[in-house]
Amino acid sequence: MRTSALKIERPMDWNNLSGFGVAMADAAVRAADPGVRNAAAATSIAGAQQTTLKEQLVGTWTLVSTEDTAANGTKREPWGANPKGIHIFDAGGIYAVVGGNSNRSKFKTASQPMTEELATAIRDYYSNFGTWTVNEADKTLIRHYQSALRPNNEGEDVKESVSLSGDELTLSRPLAGGTRISMYRRAK
Repeated sequence: MRTSALKIERPMDWNNLSGFGVAMADAAVRAADPGVRNAAAATSIAGAQQTTLKEQLVGTWTLVSTEDTAANGTKREPWGANPKGIHIFDAGGIYAVVGGNSNRSKFKTASQPMTEELATAIRDYYSNFGTWTVNEADKTLIRHYQSALRPNNEGEDVKESVSLSGDELTLSRPLAGGTRISMYRRAK
């Protein structure tokens, strides 16, 4: 009886197992038929492999723009023309997002800001973190807010449509009778 061992050429990346199934299928076919040198090529397993939406979202994204469109068609950029922001998705289903207007005013006295200054700072900034899941069938992202700058958002689930094109991510969702569209670019 012939036995075969799977030889791993490089250390296993346990955080990214997307190629693991292909390697296992390749090893199984080679073990069954020693004449097959590259089962993945022979059976086109590698070409047929698809990356899931969740796998594509994992990583760090920088905010490019956010545009809100009201029901009457009026458009506005809630974080300004050149917003700053970052959205991080980890493979374990945890996310963090933070950002805001890049032209925020400084406090007159940094150690003792006035109430109005604090209100403006909060209005021009956002942050939250929690868990995330993806519905692959309808290409949506669901973020569950565990903590947020605005405490009333805590415990909410936010569902957004996802569009990916290379290193560009677009998230869109309903917003008080209108729509919010945020565009991100994968951080390098």
